[in-house]
Amino acid sequence: MTSMGYFGRFGGFYVPEVLVSSLKNLQAGYAELSQDPTFKEELNSLLSTYAGRPTPLYHAKRLSERIGGAAIYLKREDLAHTGSHKINNALGQALLAKKMGKSRVIAETGAGQHGVATATVCALLGLECEVYMGETDVERQRLNCYRMELLGAKVNVVRSGSRTLKDSINEAMRDYASTSGHTHYLIGSVVGPHPYPTMVRDFQSVIGNEVKEQMMSIVGRLPEALVACVGGGCNSIGLFHPFADDPGVEMFGAEAAGEGIACGKHSASVVAGTEGVLHGARTLILQDGDGQVSETASVAAGLDYPAVGPEHAYLSGIGRARYTAVTDREAIAAFHMLSETEGIIPALESAHAIHLAAEVAGELGPRGNLVVCLSGRGDKDVDQVAKLEGIQ
Repeated sequence: MTSMGYFGRFGGFYVPEVLVSSLKNLQAGYAELSQDPTFKEELNSLLSTYAGRPTPLYHAKRLSERIGGAAIYLKREDLAHTGSHKINNALGQALLAKKMGKSRVIAETGAGQHGVATATVCALLGLECEVYMGETDVERQRLNCYRMELLGAKVNVVRSGSRTLKDSINEAMRDYASTSGHTHYLIGSVVGPHPYPTMVRDFQSVIGNEVKEQMMSIVGRLPEALVACVGGGCNSIGLFHPFADDPGVEMFGAEAAGEGIACGKHSASVVAGTEGVLHGARTLILQDGDGQVSETASVAAGLDYPAVGPEHAYLSGIGRARYTAVTDREAIAAFHMLSETEGIIPALESAHAIHLAAEVAGELGPRGNLVVCLSGRGDKDVDQVAKLEGIQ
């Protein structure tokens, strides 16, 4: 990776001139503070005493028996404070923003978990907070909207475009362009211009680092495979990155196939995308022949995004990680399966990974071990699934 944040040919710094100075200041601030022992100590203390780290690595015995094949371990990010992995990055960036003298934080959110995590850490650190959320996502994630407001954040409903995550990022970037003197844009995934893909990955790598230690303690060796859902891709890169130089550990990403790749109603950027530039980085994007960004679809709001983090595009390109698209129907079936076998209701995003894990477990066989990142809990999705199934 170069100093401008390239992963092979992906990544980079494609931004309007008005943002160049602010982003270079962010690069410098992160480069300095990420090496500062005092900053590290403060962040690690918050991750432990406030966010609840380390999160457990749980052997899902009944799920493993139901599926057959490898033993499945769940990295329980759903048990972190606010209910997902998003708190890891939110704490890191908000602490960075405060150290850099910013008084206001903005964020985008899809499923609402990043918005809740951002509102939470802003309340903790005494920072003003505004969150941009697409109208479609507001309708399917009303609980998280109220949680953000309860935590003191202002929720700005985005009614342009597809009214989902892409459009929320667009509006947040417009805000940042005019207010960056006192505002930090707390991007929630490994997308956007440098330094965001690297910075968010570093804050989320606590997931994979813990898994390494936990697997050695529990099993005595590293897992044969890692599985995680991929929208922008922060929970997955947080799991994958610490294992990048361990060739015996395979990596599998579960994208959102929505209603199906063939019909075009999906969000599978790696499986079906082409190279282009979106939100400040070169990556794989769902776009038409003229380079216009395509409409996306997924039952999981957090995966409903037309691109992927540039490091994932790179990992796919070199064959280090394999990406598979999981349909809405398959994800909802996995949502039920984990709930019924383990008493754990997963986020719909995480349910995509559970479905793919079932396939990988069969390939590995009974002597294998695999770790699934259970990126979030499913409280936010219960009403949506009930409506889809005609229960409400």
